[in-house]
Amino acid sequence: MSARPKILLLDDDASVLEVFREVVARLPSKPEIFTATSGPRAIALLESEEFNLLVSDLSMPKMDGLQVLSIVRRKFPQLRTAILTAVPDEQFRARAYAIGVDIYFEKPRTAQEIDLFIDCLESLIGQETSGVFRGIQSKSLVDIIQLECLSQSCSVLKVANGLQEGKIWFQDGDVIDAAVGDLQGESAFQRILSWKTGNFETLRAEPGHERAIFKSNQALLLESAQALDEATAEPNLTHAPNGQEGQPSAASSEVAVISKIEGVEFVLLSRGDNPQKIDSWSAQNPEPLGAWASATLQSFQELGESLQAGQLRHLEGIGLHQNVGLAALAERCFCVGFRRDIGAEQIRETMKEIVAECIC
Repeated sequence: MSARPKILLLDDDASVLEVFREVVARLPSKPEIFTATSGPRAIALLESEEFNLLVSDLSMPKMDGLQVLSIVRRKFPQLRTAILTAVPDEQFRARAYAIGVDIYFEKPRTAQEIDLFIDCLESLIGQETSGVFRGIQSKSLVDIIQLECLSQSCSVLKVANGLQEGKIWFQDGDVIDAAVGDLQGESAFQRILSWKTGNFETLRAEPGHERAIFKSNQALLLESAQALDEATAEPNLTHAPNGQEGQPSAASSEVAVISKIEGVEFVLLSRGDNPQKIDSWSAQNPEPLGAWASATLQSFQELGESLQAGQLRHLEGIGLHQNVGLAALAERCFCVGFRRDIGAEQIRETMKEIVAECIC
């Protein structure tokens, strides 16, 4: 492959293709750009040359974007893929991620959105795929399970990690059972969730499978993550204030409380006096995320001081692919991720509740 990356743009509207060709041409990597106005033409191009990225529209006649990407994921598993659509539909988004799409974009309309679109594509081209589950690129196993739940899936997720193989059963988006080796139910689910890399495939549903897990998905993921943390944590040798050893830290308790709030997708807590110590739940790459959250809060705190605007309590950010809230409390930095369908006002009110609950 040449040093310049190759990008294929797919849209049935030739005028739209020209607009986005000009936008993609602004990528710092200076990619070679190819276009196709139909699914069969795009697949033919992918078979003739090696590409780094396919960006596809969703709504197209005869063969739509999801159909194209389903074929592409099977035939070209290493190819990065993105959907670019004017359809703001969470079900379509869930289906797209479930078949392995890397990023689902709503077509940018403002200069800021276009800049974000360019940054995301450039980052996507340069990403490595180690340390993740193949089949959905750059996604952790927790992500994959959450996508199955979000899409109300009735299926069986078969997960392989080396010589180990496990299964997770879904019914209408609920995890109803898991099995690996001699383990069944919640213990099997926890074992599978401890795997950091591997392969997976989605099998047909088994309607008659007996339910062995009755907890909510959120509680199941939280308790499994906590069990994994306890299993891998080093012994705590410091003396607790009341003389009791091994009690859960205040930070862990706060993370657990926040994680149960409706609409929360991940929680991260770090301390200003020890930024390397991070408590998190369901957060990908917690160390760089914690560093970014601390730096962002510090920048806004300095801005507030220069403007004499008073003490910073919390910030809310609404993005194309993630909504987040940040809060700074007594040398602690909270970063909370929210579902895309949670609006700015609801995030703001939730962050106020978190600040009120955790300020002490």
